Amino acid sequence: MDVLVLIGRILFVATFLNSAFGHLTQSRAMAGYAGAKGVPAPQLAVLGSGVLLLLGSISVLFGIWADLGALLLLVFLVPTALLMHAFWKERDPAARQNEMIHFFKDVALAGAALTLLGLFSIAGHRLGLTLTGPAF
Repeated sequence: MDVLVLIGRILFVATFLNSAFGHLTQSRAMAGYAGAKGVPAPQLAVLGSGVLLLLGSISVLFGIWADLGALLLLVFLVPTALLMHAFWKERDPAARQNEMIHFFKDVALAGAALTLLGLFSIAGHRLGLTLTGPAF
């Protein structure tokens, strides 16, 4: 089972690692998009969210306080769903549908991160293939 959990952790963070790379290497373009969505201090928000994504992903991937890493990803996902994918504000049906898909994707990933937070905390040191036990 430890190997299955490791494979699940790898698959779970792949998207977040890719996003972290984009946030940290293309922050100017991403800040323009975030600003257009009404995010305050978009450059700082993009860089900060990139750091959250990177730290959370590394934590979950390597099992270094993986519960804390899952919490960091949750802290990224909830505001992102609400601020960046506010489908209820869209007038164009195609744009509305696109934002709705992204909103519910982020909500589902937030649910998975919350579940991982709980599971990592419950499993504690019994969860194999991690570098540390849980932070909480």
